[in-house]
Amino acid sequence: MKYTSPLCLLVAGVLIGLCLTGCHPSPRGDADPLSTGLDSLFSSLFPADEPGAAVLVARGDSILYEGCFGLARLDSVTPITPHTMFNICSVSKQFSAVALALLAEQGLLSLDDPVKKYFPRFRAPFYDRITLRHLLSHTSGLPDARPRTPKAWARYTATNQTQYSNVEEFKRYCEEEESCRYLEQLDSLAFEPGSRYEYQNPTYQLVLMIVEQVTGDMFDLWMRNHLFLPAGMAETTYFEPEKRIPRMAHGYERDAQGQWQECDYGEANFFGTKADGGIYTTPREFLRWDATLYHGTLLSDSLRRELHTPRIATDIPDTDYGYGWFIEHRPDRPLKIYHTGDNGGFYIFEGRFPSLDLFYLVFANRADWSREAVAESVDSLLLSLCGKD
Repeated sequence: MKYTSPLCLLVAGVLIGLCLTGCHPSPRGDADPLSTGLDSLFSSLFPADEPGAAVLVARGDSILYEGCFGLARLDSVTPITPHTMFNICSVSKQFSAVALALLAEQGLLSLDDPVKKYFPRFRAPFYDRITLRHLLSHTSGLPDARPRTPKAWARYTATNQTQYSNVEEFKRYCEEEESCRYLEQLDSLAFEPGSRYEYQNPTYQLVLMIVEQVTGDMFDLWMRNHLFLPAGMAETTYFEPEKRIPRMAHGYERDAQGQWQECDYGEANFFGTKADGGIYTTPREFLRWDATLYHGTLLSDSLRRELHTPRIATDIPDTDYGYGWFIEHRPDRPLKIYHTGDNGGFYIFEGRFPSLDLFYLVFANRADWSREAVAESVDSLLLSLCGKD
């Protein structure tokens, strides 16, 4: 679906939205160097009449900056606000990691359990050597061998029953059980478990089935009752095709003619799975999640440290992976705990400097901007203004 709307109507909608929501650029005034710097950066990236982003910076209990740029939906000319629901894509993985860590703390499982314990139908002997720790740290050695071409789909359907008629339908609509079914027949690893890092989505998709086996609850319900609600995330939810998500943003990308078109469920690959990337939440609710992790009672300090302990070096310079988070340890910067997410038109970043109690996020519904360059600019600005307070 393509969108071309009059500029005046778009801008008017944005202005009305800002008045109603209180999400203004420069919330602390033009004299504030943090607001001035962030306004300049993000207003140049996200025009008011295009898909855009929500940006939030917090320190301790205080929001230092909150800016909303562009539109959550082009069809209804809906501006982005702090309460817009974004798909946070792979940032969802940290919630899955916390779920397994909490269940381990409660004695309902061990992170040293082999995958074979929960999936006896996985035939290969190497599943006895792959543990839950390997799944959470992207060190399992399991390849992502989901069918991606018609030829691969023909091989897949020869031995597996599937409700999908072709590979394109599978890539858009499959859920965890179907997406991971190739693991039943897998007969070789990419590398020995624990020896290397390779970022994977299917390994995190297994978390949904593990949580359901251990708790006896549906994954969505258990996560809501034990993670979302204790963190004050009353609206946060997992995507389902028929679910109505209020104030939901669409993801967008430009077509060959430069026109914006929707790119999320129905257009983007592998959008239907939950444990690896299915959460919809708002910037304000995600801020509550971060505050709960560091200042709440959901996790003990020791459990949070275990999740944020480097487990393996990644292919990103000066960056390791823990369980559900990247850990950046540049020699010229304080330690940063962060994660990225992208699927379809959604492009997400969230990060924290724990030693400074400083957190920020950028939730965008377009992906045509350099996330790494923007994060570097934001880091430099934040550390120059807040790093020695």
